[in-house]
Amino acid sequence: MKKVGFLEKAIPYPGPNDAIVKTTKALLCTSDSHTVGGAIGPRENLTLGHEAVGIVHEVGSNVKLFKPGDRVLVGAITPDWGDLASQSGHSSQSGGPLGGWKFSNTKDGVFAEYFHVNEADANMARIPTSVSDEMAVYCADMLSTGFMGAENGHIPIGGTVAVFAEGPVGLMATVGAKLRGAGLIIGVEAVPRRQELARTYGADAIADFSKEDVVQRILDLTDGQGVDTAIEALGAAITFQNAIKVTKAGGTISNVGYHGHGDFVSIPRIEWGVGMAEKTITTSLCPGGRLRMERLLRVLETKRVNPTLMTTHTFPFDEMERAFEIMDKKLDGVLKPLIIF
Repeated sequence: MKKVGFLEKAIPYPGPNDAIVKTTKALLCTSDSHTVGGAIGPRENLTLGHEAVGIVHEVGSNVKLFKPGDRVLVGAITPDWGDLASQSGHSSQSGGPLGGWKFSNTKDGVFAEYFHVNEADANMARIPTSVSDEMAVYCADMLSTGFMGAENGHIPIGGTVAVFAEGPVGLMATVGAKLRGAGLIIGVEAVPRRQELARTYGADAIADFSKEDVVQRILDLTDGQGVDTAIEALGAAITFQNAIKVTKAGGTISNVGYHGHGDFVSIPRIEWGVGMAEKTITTSLCPGGRLRMERLLRVLETKRVNPTLMTTHTFPFDEMERAFEIMDKKLDGVLKPLIIF
């Protein structure tokens, strides 16, 4: 329908292995706007949102690790762990391409007073007392996706990395690259506030596409060699193509951007070595599961990163429509809106 609004729905009921969570904090994502715009096909009367934390309201009879009152983080990806894709190590693809992504894709999402979590013991994590809800909610998607961009990039210690687009995912990919031991991190970004945050989070240099040829700038910074790893964190044709252009032979292009428009994604033929430059293109949706969430929460608990620097706006739940407008139109320097329930 390509518009958002409020609906009254009944509180969901948990199956034997499931849980119902009362939402306390949530984050609005650009991919929510993509979904409203029809990027994954028509969706009607489906509750949006996939980044949330909350308090356990009710659990099914087989749930062993959680009880009502527990403060929990739920990943944006909630696989069915008996699925063959999950068993083979591709939890995000459980049940088919992108099948582990259920919230606001195949089931009601988290922008509600209560939301349902399948396989609760495997898909929720208890939040440490030292980690606030405002911090923990970033683990649901932004930390997980950004870090996966770095993990899939096969960054060698001391290696060179270019991060295309320093939005929330790109900023966390920058943090991930730093944690992985990159020796040079180049952020590709034109917005001054995002450039500043990129430097705060670990970028050593900025390539500003509004002022310079970023491909040449990156080649200059790497003595003409190109980077070991390029992370595409936007989902645009030009950034994807430039990521391939600046990656050295034998390097890795790690795509975590959401390509929500067009029928095809093009590859620059010559810079791809006409198909034989041994450049690896990896793609990923952030992995799901309690283990993943617990690891990310540990990064916050030990103060490796403060993701709340990305929170530019705060809205009460009843102002969600305004929050969507600001996020969709990128108004008022928005980076990440926090929703308070």
